[in-house]
Amino acid sequence: MTHEMVSALRPLLAAEASAEAHATGTEPSDLEQAVWLRLLERLDSDGPPADPQGWLRRAVRSEARRARRTARREQPYGSEPADPDGPGPERRALTADSRRALHDAVRRLPGRCPRLMAALLSPQDLTYREIAGELGISQGSLGPERSRCLGCLRRLLAPVVAARGPRG
Repeated sequence: MTHEMVSALRPLLAAEASAEAHATGTEPSDLEQAVWLRLLERLDSDGPPADPQGWLRRAVRSEARRARRTARREQPYGSEPADPDGPGPERRALTADSRRALHDAVRRLPGRCPRLMAALLSPQDLTYREIAGELGISQGSLGPERSRCLGCLRRLLAPVVAARGPRG
């Protein structure tokens, strides 16, 4: 493609793309870019068109039809994919990773700790009385047992959890 051909076709392409863009709902520059690309592809395979202006007009109309077909087929989302008020996908992935690390560490705890911590972390929100009955221990020993289990859990999670900055 010669510089003279580009210079000669540029104003015609801009005018044709502007005229067609409104009906397609696209930007004129998008149509222009698509036509320039088609011209480059044609030059690689068939050489320059015999009637460049006529070819350019047909190419613009063809790209406009393609844009209209695409616009008819594409359906907008009913809502935004990521809720701007809620956590984004990165935050949800990090939260899920933290939960996995916590539950893995709970399973590695010694003695009755895995069962106790699983009961405390349960989404059923069990009371101390229910937990004591489930584990077969006295309700009064749950507090000290929980403290020991949390200490073990802290030690297991120390390498996984980043140290927090100084307070204040």
